Amino acid sequence: MSTNHSSHAPHGLSRRRLLTSTAAAAGGLTLAAVGRPGMAEPIPAAATPSAETLAARLHASLAPRQREKICFPWDYKHPKFGLLRTRIGNNWNATEPEVASDFFTKDQRRLIREIFESLIEPDWHARFDKQLEDDAGGFGQSQSIALIGEPGAGGRFQFLLTGRHMTLRCDGDAADHVAFGGPIFYGHDAGSFKEGPNHEGNVFWPQAVAANRVYAMLDGKQQSKALVDTLPAENAVAFRGPDGPLPGIPLADLAADQRAEVEKVLAILLEPFRTADRDEVRGCLARQGGLDRCRLAFYKQGDIGNDKVWDCWRLEGPAFVWYFRGTPHVHVWVNVADSPEIATNA
Repeated sequence: MSTNHSSHAPHGLSRRRLLTSTAAAAGGLTLAAVGRPGMAEPIPAAATPSAETLAARLHASLAPRQREKICFPWDYKHPKFGLLRTRIGNNWNATEPEVASDFFTKDQRRLIREIFESLIEPDWHARFDKQLEDDAGGFGQSQSIALIGEPGAGGRFQFLLTGRHMTLRCDGDAADHVAFGGPIFYGHDAGSFKEGPNHEGNVFWPQAVAANRVYAMLDGKQQSKALVDTLPAENAVAFRGPDGPLPGIPLADLAADQRAEVEKVLAILLEPFRTADRDEVRGCLARQGGLDRCRLAFYKQGDIGNDKVWDCWRLEGPAFVWYFRGTPHVHVWVNVADSPEIATNA
């Protein structure tokens, strides 16, 4: 798989103190049903179509000339990217037509936006829009889609959205035992390309703040186990299996309070994504032994400002990789299945 790819703490307040005193935004927004006065039961919310349902509608709306450009067989191997339904990158386009272009009708562009919004928790729409504005000039700009396979009963089908700092997909469980429909990528350059130690304005930096709170809870010997000298390659998210040489400290060795803090990190990592994908990730993780089979690594290389607040870190298990690479700005590579034997081409 190929890849593409100043801020300071207030005076008198160290970045370490900022990390320990500032709570990261965590947890999804739960909306309770509201009943009318005098009614015993709340009014049920209108059902919202799933991303897969919307993608099937988009597929059905395409003219033959459009299908020629953006529709592919399930096992299509792109001459440049390889197996398209498992490819990720930090800056790439699966197809040429731009989402915002008149290649698509107004209704099709609206459907593509609705698919995107259905993959992301509503509380995160504004943050993803900020990322897209900073990185690409807004949603649909320099972005492309691919529709892989055929929707319908028993059909294997995937919607793929690509662009700078984005590889998102959905498949309605067409790819067995794989979370998110396959590997995904998200990232953000908040404006300076080479971000400062505090990553000011980066919508994903709170994930690293949460991970560093775990590091701060470790004792000296544990920190030595967790620290790794050299960063893996950008796209190094292939599964290493139960016997693979995983870097970092085994989570099974952590004390109960440290382990609970890692659980909070996982919740924050999953927070931007729809409930179905969060549940699928947790299910895949459970089937490979849970967090106790994972390790957490922090990397000395890439420490912006040399302040020992680790910009790059990695949560990894036999078939679970969440690789947060915060230098020169944030890139996050994700690959999750329920077994290391699952082929992902990552």
